[in-house]
Amino acid sequence: MTKPSVLFVCIHNAGRSQMAAGFLTHLGGGRVEVRSAGSAPAEKVNPAAVAAMAEVGIDIAAEVPKILTAESVQISDVVITMGCGDTCPYYPGKRYEDWVLADPAGQGIEAVRPIRDNIRQRVETLLAELGINTLDSHASQDGLNPIPVHTTSRHTDDDRQANV
Repeated sequence: MTKPSVLFVCIHNAGRSQMAAGFLTHLGGGRVEVRSAGSAPAEKVNPAAVAAMAEVGIDIAAEVPKILTAESVQISDVVITMGCGDTCPYYPGKRYEDWVLADPAGQGIEAVRPIRDNIRQRVETLLAELGINTLDSHASQDGLNPIPVHTTSRHTDDDRQANV
């Protein structure tokens, strides 16, 4: 059996598609051919996306946005679009999905975290649909850091002294 191939497409290939490719590469454990591209690629990956992925143990800092080509669509079994509209070429026999996700462009990490977490859940579902078990669906066992819960807390000087 050949490996399934998945192409993630968004406009700039700098945020959503890079995070999705990072999750699929990690959780798929080499059992899926992973590609990402953009219809109008940015110069670099969104720093907030890089930081959000680093929080869960995936390094996408070295990734470079790539241009969407007809060939990349043709050689992929599944094409996942994320807000690129009609710019993605259509080829019969391909599985297409459109994931409606907020665009992290220009957003801080607080706004990017929920997008990242949504992408992870979608990637896990995609893997299951492809018949590929994730390395483990539990964060503590799949090599990923658990999705952190971010809360703001205020400490008084008395609290800090008590913890010294």
